[in-house]
Amino acid sequence: MFTGLVQAVGRIERRGSGLVVSGCAPFAPLQLGDSVAVDGVCLTVAELVGDGFLANVSEETLQRSTLGRKSTSGGSVNLEPALRLSDRLGGHLVSGHVDSIGEVVGIEALSQSWKLALRWRDAAYGRYICEKASVAVNGISLTVAGSADKGAQFWIAVIPHTWMATALRDLAPGDEVNLEIDLLARYTERLLGHAQEGTASTAGNHSSLSSEWLASHGWS
Repeated sequence: MFTGLVQAVGRIERRGSGLVVSGCAPFAPLQLGDSVAVDGVCLTVAELVGDGFLANVSEETLQRSTLGRKSTSGGSVNLEPALRLSDRLGGHLVSGHVDSIGEVVGIEALSQSWKLALRWRDAAYGRYICEKASVAVNGISLTVAGSADKGAQFWIAVIPHTWMATALRDLAPGDEVNLEIDLLARYTERLLGHAQEGTASTAGNHSSLSSEWLASHGWS
């Protein structure tokens, strides 16, 4: 589990079927089996390599995130080690399980911030977006400033510290980013869905309770 506060900006490159991540010195030492969020993707340390590590990745990870494509060019990545139970939740709860890829549709430098406009590749995830909602963008905990097209497109106000301390500064329109919705939104939707199913089931049982049903079961 993570909180979306980047602790280092590193590099990623492909090595065989795995990925080598460098630049982890700010939160060293790493140990085998540790979890590290790499551009928002939770990876496991399989081998220590220099100031970083080698991680094994599944087809699911490569398909659902940008890591496969970014590793071919040695791109910069945001890094965050897993939370300890005693750590502060300075951002929001981030699982490191990317939901979908998004696209940068615009970057505008304002007087005191940057306006970063994004679009979901899968517009269905727009239902989780609303003003002031939390969303992880390449592993960074950010707050939605506004949205359009039922959340399929949204924008974020990025303060100078976040812009300069993360790999956001390397983004350009057309680039892809990893997006993860707020865990609370995901589980709330799931629980409400179960509640509605239960209500429908109960209603169905009541509707089948009739004088004919009672008579057929000996209640005459």
